[in-house]
Amino acid sequence: MDKFLDTIVAPATPAGISAISVVRVSGKEAIALVDSCFTKNVSDQPGYTIHYGYIRDGETHIDEVLISLFRAPSSYTGEDSVEISCHGSPYIVKRVLETLVKHGGRMAEPGEFTLRAFLNQKLDLAQAEAVADMIHSNSEASLQMAISQIRGGFSDDIRYLRQELIDFAALIELENDFGEEDVEFANRPKLKALVEKLLTQIEKLRSSFAAGNVLKNGINTVIAGKPNAGKSTLLNALLREERAIVSDIEGTTRDTIEEIFVLDGVQFRLIDTAGLRESTDSIEQIGVGRTKESIQKAELLIYLFDITRTSAEELKEEIAGLPQLDRTILVANKVDGAEVQSEKWPDNTVFISAKDRSIDSLIAALKDVVAHYEFGNETIINNARHADALAKSSEALQTVLSGLDSGITSDLVALDIRNALHHLGLITGEVTNDEVLDSIFGRFCIGK
Repeated sequence: MDKFLDTIVAPATPAGISAISVVRVSGKEAIALVDSCFTKNVSDQPGYTIHYGYIRDGETHIDEVLISLFRAPSSYTGEDSVEISCHGSPYIVKRVLETLVKHGGRMAEPGEFTLRAFLNQKLDLAQAEAVADMIHSNSEASLQMAISQIRGGFSDDIRYLRQELIDFAALIELENDFGEEDVEFANRPKLKALVEKLLTQIEKLRSSFAAGNVLKNGINTVIAGKPNAGKSTLLNALLREERAIVSDIEGTTRDTIEEIFVLDGVQFRLIDTAGLRESTDSIEQIGVGRTKESIQKAELLIYLFDITRTSAEELKEEIAGLPQLDRTILVANKVDGAEVQSEKWPDNTVFISAKDRSIDSLIAALKDVVAHYEFGNETIINNARHADALAKSSEALQTVLSGLDSGITSDLVALDIRNALHHLGLITGEVTNDEVLDSIFGRFCIGK
């Protein structure tokens, strides 16, 4: 691709006024380009050094800067690279970029620095995607998961799976070269055992996607219940701020309210909903409909009820009409105004007073939910593209097993193995195409 011969430039820090901004430059002519508009000659300077001077356009000094040099291949992109630390005026950044372009640079496309790192084998494709995940991480759990993938744990697992298959595929292909002589180089029982082992490992990775997706994007948590159960008061108690309007008037909440609550490094995407009841008010009916839709999509349901106005039998009737979610926490609210007999209520009931912000028992229940998603040092995947590739490689390996059981010819077994290898290779980038790369790196910010 000719465009990767260009020297690219871009701001690496967000737009806006700040103390310092950073402009990145990368490419074969990066150092020469900066030399052409810097008051000192740095072409003969070693990498990992910093130099003070001025960026200038002809005789006009634009800004007092620090230049950081990185020489290929020991840079983020694997190319000669320069980072210019200038003052954080948007006008100054604009003038620095204009000067670099004027002297032969090109404005980088979104994700082009990381794309070059991938093409120069500084990162594989899974690691490159983890860079984007790190930039967009919004909790400790999502950050640590991105760091783990950047360090290559998931990539190592995929490379191991591929290499195991490649070794056997080579023997199968060799049989095809001697097809007329009816020789067998690949031990069929051993191949079957290998495929079964790989399927087990792939399924383990696939099964981690649900947890990985939750850790990356947060737990979709709906707070539901009848009007005046205290849902908005509970939302405010969890957030420790007056986010939702609280009123004694039933039906105050007409639409969903979404907020983020972080517990033990994991995000809960809290959705406060309209009270569940029959209503003739057309607007309230829309709100109740949205509540039901939110419950259907929830990963976790916090079902709140007023313990002073609800009997155990009434609660059973209420929750009988709810969808059977994997995780529901029943929350008895307003215990400050009632004598609590916990044995009357279902086992998964917690008792709180949202008004007094006495919600420790609910926090403990939410921590139990977080613990469910902790995988320790095991590899977790959080990328839908990876999950899809693993599913397709699993399907191909299932076909290999079926073929071995039915005694199909070596050429067909080899075809199915190659199919599995293809899909595993898509994850790390051993197999790729321009469409995939454009889709992945187009989601990056400019300057990364």
